[in-house]
Amino acid sequence: MQKVLQASLVLTLAYVVVTFVAGLRAHSLALISEAGHNISDFLALGLSFVAVYFQSRPATPEKTFGYQRAGVLAAFVNALMLVVIAVWIAVAALHRLAAPVAVAPRTMMLVAAIGVVMNGVIAALLWKSSGDVNIRSVFLHMLGDTLSTAAVIAGGAGIYFTHMFWIDPVLSLLIAGMVLWSAVGVVRETLHILLEGTPHSVPLDEVRSAMLAIAGVLDVHDLHIWSLGSNSHALASHITVDDTPVSESAAIMERVNCALRDRFHIHHTTLQVEIVGCETIHGCSAPPEVEEVTGHEHHHHGHAH
Repeated sequence: MQKVLQASLVLTLAYVVVTFVAGLRAHSLALISEAGHNISDFLALGLSFVAVYFQSRPATPEKTFGYQRAGVLAAFVNALMLVVIAVWIAVAALHRLAAPVAVAPRTMMLVAAIGVVMNGVIAALLWKSSGDVNIRSVFLHMLGDTLSTAAVIAGGAGIYFTHMFWIDPVLSLLIAGMVLWSAVGVVRETLHILLEGTPHSVPLDEVRSAMLAIAGVLDVHDLHIWSLGSNSHALASHITVDDTPVSESAAIMERVNCALRDRFHIHHTTLQVEIVGCETIHGCSAPPEVEEVTGHEHHHHGHAH
C-alpha cells in the first residue's frame, strides 16, 4: 500500500501541473476545477501515506493503543479539504455561469482523457484496501476524479459540437456536488469513530444476544463497543455467572471471547465477571464481615496468665 501511495503521489502531482496549465490555456474552469480537485487528492494521498506509516508503529507506554486512529484522523482532514474544494468550485462556477467564457474543447477532452486513465488506475489499486476508512477516503477522491474527468470529456464534446460555453461551468457545479457528497459520508463515518460510537458493522443487540447464548452466562450489562481504528474494534462488558470455581469462570470467558472473535471480529475485549448472589461494592466483591469478639466470649484453656 505504501508503494501504491508513493506512485499515486508522483502521478497526481504531475497531472495537477498539466491540468492547471491546460486549463489556463484553454480558459476552461472545468479543467482548473479538476486541478484544484487533484490538489486535494495529492494532499489526501500524502496524509494517507503518513497515516499508514503511523498505523504500523507499535504501542508505547504513552500510546497504549498505538496509532491506529492516525488513519481515521487523516480521513477526517481529507474530507474537510474536499468540502472546502467543493465550495470553491461551486462559487467559481456560479460566477462563470453568469458570464460564460469561450473555452478550447479539444484541450479539455485531451487532458481529461489522460486524467480518466490515471485516476482510474489509482482508484483500482486503492480499491483492494478500501475497507480501511483512511484508504477509502482517498479512493473516493480518486473515483470522484475519474467520474468528473469523464464528465469533462463529455462536456468538451458538447461544447465542440454546439458552442454552448455555459456547459463548462455547469460541469464544474456537477463536479462540486459530487465532491461534496463523497466528503459528507467520510466526515460522518470518521466523526462516529472519533466519538467512539458503536461500529455500524457490529450491532449491539446481536452482540449481547450472542454473549447471553454462551452456556454459563446469566446476564450481560454495561456493554460498550467502539472502534480503535477503521477495522479494529474493542469491547468492554460485565457478565454475570453462577457461583462457580474460578476455572469454570475462566472457561466461560474464553467461550465468550471466541464467539466475539469468530462472529464479530472483535479481538480486544475487557470482561468483568460478577457472581450471582454475591454482594458487590462498586462492581467488586464485598469482603466478608468480621465478627466482633468480646471479652466474655473469649476463653482460655490449658494455660494461665
